[in-house]
Amino acid sequence: MIKNILLIRTDRFGEFLLNIPAMRALKEKYPQAKLTLAVNSAVCELAAAVECVDEAVVWDNAFKRNLREQKFDLCVVLNPTKEAHWAVFWAGIPRRVGYNRKWGILLTHRLKDTKHLGDRHEVDCNLELVGLIGAKTLDKTLKIKVDDSLFREFIGQKIVVIHPFTSDPVKQWPMERFKELAQRITQEMKVKVVLVGRVEDRGQSPSRTVPLEVIDLINKTSLVELATLLKRCSLLISCDSGPMHLAAAVGTPVLALFRNDLPGKTARRWGPWGEGHIVIEKSSLNDISVDEVLEAVRRQCGKEKKY
Repeated sequence: MIKNILLIRTDRFGEFLLNIPAMRALKEKYPQAKLTLAVNSAVCELAAAVECVDEAVVWDNAFKRNLREQKFDLCVVLNPTKEAHWAVFWAGIPRRVGYNRKWGILLTHRLKDTKHLGDRHEVDCNLELVGLIGAKTLDKTLKIKVDDSLFREFIGQKIVVIHPFTSDPVKQWPMERFKELAQRITQEMKVKVVLVGRVEDRGQSPSRTVPLEVIDLINKTSLVELATLLKRCSLLISCDSGPMHLAAAVGTPVLALFRNDLPGKTARRWGPWGEGHIVIEKSSLNDISVDEVLEAVRRQCGKEKKY
């Protein structure tokens, strides 16, 4: 009988969020089991906001040293690493599920990893993995809990949030265009704009040259705070990024800018999950104009959103 389940997902928070339906599927199959989620330290607070997770822990040396003593019956390694595969094998976890690479031979249930082909969304790939042990769900949403006490001053307002950063330079829309977009939304549409994200060099931020009316929250929110802020807003504009997935998780429409010429990195695999989103996808992000994005913003902001 399965009583104690370990899930391991140790990369960035955007990728983590796309595993929520797979986590839910496991909880529905084993409703009496305790579901422990091991993540990196930057994601742990957000992981605790996933309703189907009983405990979120940091995947660090202290946790791994005591892995055998925790008596897990089942482990699912959601992103394959040699370290994770060896750790769960050494701990003697009887059922070990994951992909057939990076020492996948150490697992008891292995799935061929074809994610790089990019022919399906990441959510569907993750559901296929837990399907190896019969876990399924009809609820494929990315729902997380948010702190409704935050940003209440934004309730009922038309707010556009812009996240102008991405972890991969090849997926970056030119920063000058983000600056122009923020200016034009503020001046032409009379809609409040909020800038968010994390950046080490403030010189890379568009906030230095945009109108004073723009609210600059760059480097000023935790992931949990950002989740609530995104829930309050009418639209998020972003390239392929973690906040894009976070907005989808709290039910906020996303206007996403993607390249369609990078196998395995297109919107087909990594686009915003769910309905009501807009994706502008071209072979070069330089071919996406500010006018084109602004027109999509006008269309989306003309729709009602429940707060």
